[in-house]
Formats: sequence, structure tokens, C-alpha cells
Amino acid sequence: MSRPTLRTEFSERVGIEYPIVLAGMGPVAGTGAPTACSELVAAVSNAGGLGVLGGVGFSPAALSEEIRKIRSLTDKPFGVDLLLASNFLMPRGKAVDSSMKGMSFKIPSEHRSAIERIAAEVGIELKKAPPEAGAMGSWLEEGKSWAGSQIEVVLDEEVPVFASGLGSPAPFAEALKANGTTILSLVGNVQGALHVAAGGADYVVAQGTEAGGHTGRIGTLALLPQVMDAVAPTPVIAAGGIASGRALAGVLATGAVAAWCGTAFLVAEEADQPDLQKQRILDARAEDTVVTRLYSGKTMRNITNPMIEAWEREGLMALPMGLQAALIRDLEHSAREAGRSDLLMNAAGQTSGMIQKRRPAAEIVEEIVSEATQILAEGLGARITAAI
Repeated sequence: MSRPTLRTEFSERVGIEYPIVLAGMGPVAGTGAPTACSELVAAVSNAGGLGVLGGVGFSPAALSEEIRKIRSLTDKPFGVDLLLASNFLMPRGKAVDSSMKGMSFKIPSEHRSAIERIAAEVGIELKKAPPEAGAMGSWLEEGKSWAGSQIEVVLDEEVPVFASGLGSPAPFAEALKANGTTILSLVGNVQGALHVAAGGADYVVAQGTEAGGHTGRIGTLALLPQVMDAVAPTPVIAAGGIASGRALAGVLATGAVAAWCGTAFLVAEEADQPDLQKQRILDARAEDTVVTRLYSGKTMRNITNPMIEAWEREGLMALPMGLQAALIRDLEHSAREAGRSDLLMNAAGQTSGMIQKRRPAAEIVEEIVSEATQILAEGLGARITAAI
């Protein structure tokens, strides 16, 4: 049986068969490992999509090594996803040290008390976390930023596609484009879309609230056309709630040039995620995911758990990104020490309710593409009559 044909302007530009992009996911809570690791990235690219590495947790040396590992597993195009938030752009010596040193004095007493109550409520003994080995920023040279040091690797390794999962690509857009790198930027609202398009994004990724991990408040089908109208002629990639060929066909029909897919691949055999986290996604219903600021200070869709529920009942405003991680550091450490992995971050989207089994990434790509092409080539014509 011949392979189906499903191409768009995006797939032609980056040199892939199908307009399916693996979300650059990671790192996994408690492991430091990205879910979208080299094996999963290569598997998606080999299957005809675009694998994207979740690179934020890597030092420059480790990021370079992971990129080279991807190249040893595939000769197809791939990408790297990094965060370009303000604290990732500040040079060492000016930014707050993300190793958490010196941050404790900024945590309000009411938040400390809440953490103690939450630990008691979920039945774990609150223990002091040890200093983190290889903490963020520990390898930085004076005057260099976390993101800037990683971007240097993306440039040196001539990565075909770069994705900014958070923030504008503006500081690095000129250098990336001169290097032949295609730039994708994720947003959750129209204002953000205008910002990244003006900052040099070749493609704006409009992510609806259905998506797992860091996400916004607007549904994909409401957000997508508004972003397309706002940033035209910059093309738009759809994200959030796309885990089937039906959803892919739908966003392509809306005008998107590709789909950014995360949750669909969280249970792939190649995904570097603990078995418990994979099983919780398989067991989940759509309503079992919630948006919380517990883990990072920013809105994040996660499989719900008793710790999230206890945090939400406290009714406290989350602290800024970085400081919130410092707040819950001892709590997360204590959960791991107690063997309560069910309390840790388990990012996943609302499509969890339709994902039923673990399987290789190539099978996931094949099923999505097969269903989408059947709908676009035959299904719509059989069900709908239209005339101008």
C-alpha cells in the first residue's frame, strides 16, 4: 500500500512529508529529562512529521550532544524548542540565580504556611530538598544568558527549525534566519501572535487551552481564525486538542498549515516519561485535566491530583515563574521521597480522554495521517454538498 500524500506550504518549506509537528515537551518533573527526547524526535521525523526536541533543561554541552544523537537516528529535518521568557534572557550576574539560592527570602510567609498545610493534607512529610546538581545557570559564563547560550548551540549545530515555546524570537531572529533556520513561535492569544510575528517568527503556533502543559485560556477553534486574521500573511500552525486525523483535517480546513501535537505522543513508546505518568494519561477522561499555576507560576494543563486540588483550595495567587518553583521545591522533593509520583507534574491535554494505548510514534503519525487524508480526499465530499 502506498503512503498517503498530505502536504502543505509548511511541509514543503521544511522538507517533511506530513504537516504534523511534535511539540517540544519537557523536562519531566523529578527527572530533568525532556519528554520529547532524541528517540521520540527521531521517530516522529522518520515517520514523516517534524520531531522537535524539548531543549530547555539542557546545558549547552548536553544540548549539543542530544542534537547529535538525533542526527545519528535520523537524516530527516527536526527542531529544537527553547523558552525565551525574560528570566531566561537575563545575563548571569543580573538575573536571579535559578538554582533557587537567594530566592527563599522573597517567598511570602502565607505561601510557606500553605505549603506546610498541603503537605499534611496529601499525607507526606515535608523535607528540605538538597541543592540541585547542575542547577539552571550553574554552568553559565558571566554576562551570558541561559537562552542565549542555548541558541549558540542551535546556530552552531545548524538546527533546521527553532521553536520558541515562550517569548518572542526577536533577540535571535536575525542570526537564526541568516543560518537558514525556520522559526516557530507559540502563543495563546492575538496580542502574543502580533508580538512574535513582529519579532521574526516565520510561523505562529496558535495554541488553544485544550493543550497540555503551559497553555492559555482560549479554545483552539476560537483562537485559530483570530490569529490568522491578525498576523496575515504570516502562516499559522494550530495547537491544542489535535490527537486524531479528524482534528488535523479540521484545522487544515480552517486554514492552518500544520498541527502542533503534544498529548498524542506523550504515551508513545519512545517518550521519555515514567510509566505511571503515561498510564494516568491513558486512564484519564477529558475532564480529568485542569489548568493550574502550582508547578511553574504560569497556567499549565495537567492531569489533576490531590496536591493540585489542595493548592487550588488555598486560593493563593501563584508567585512569578521561577519563584513558584522555589516555593514548591521542598514539596516536590518530599513527594518523590515518599514515592508519591502521582503528586508530581503530569502535563497532558484534554485529548487524554481519547488516547487508549501505548504504541510507537510511527503508528501514531500513520493513524493521524491516514484518517486526515481519507476525510480530506473523500469523506467531506461524500457528506457535504457545496456550490458557489
